[in-house]
Amino acid sequence: MQADSSPFKIILGSSSIARRKILAEMGYEFTLMSADIDEKSIRKDKPEELVMALAEAKADAITSKLHSLNNPEGSESAILIAADTVVVYEGAVREKPSSKEEAWEFIKGYSGRQAATVSSVLATNLKTGIRKGGWDRVEIFFHEIPDETIEKLIEEGNVLYVAGALIIEHPLILPLVKDVMGTTDSVMGLPKALTEKLIKEVL
Repeated sequence: MQADSSPFKIILGSSSIARRKILAEMGYEFTLMSADIDEKSIRKDKPEELVMALAEAKADAITSKLHSLNNPEGSESAILIAADTVVVYEGAVREKPSSKEEAWEFIKGYSGRQAATVSSVLATNLKTGIRKGGWDRVEIFFHEIPDETIEKLIEEGNVLYVAGALIIEHPLILPLVKDVMGTTDSVMGLPKALTEKLIKEVL
């Protein structure tokens, strides 16, 4: 369904290139807005609770921004999509690495082992205020990851800006992924089936 042929607009509340790409693949046209929130100030014990709380905080921040701008998009039929992803490794939640050293440690840890991603999606109908959310978990199993591969990934730098320093679709990592129990779009930060379902639910 193309957004230009539908009676509602979509706002993607994310600066993530991967999420942008996935939403475009789903056939939607959308505008972008990013939420300026302090993610580290939001803490929850369970990864599922954390990603939902972060998506809610992002959605609240963008909704406030739209109201303060007196933005016309907030007054007509528009759906705001907010999302968040964390990596879970040996029971611990991993967000974006704080340094190159931490990114190295993260990626080295995946070598020959497994990790999981937990991604949340929150859809808000800006006209009615109806909001629906959910989360999706994917298990990822890795072959051995050579040190020189980790060096190249860190030198390139993209892994420094993603949860758990994990980009499974990266050409250097993809051949080292043994198995994925779930969907790649969910690992990349926007599970398509869940997003589609939530958009329908808030209309």
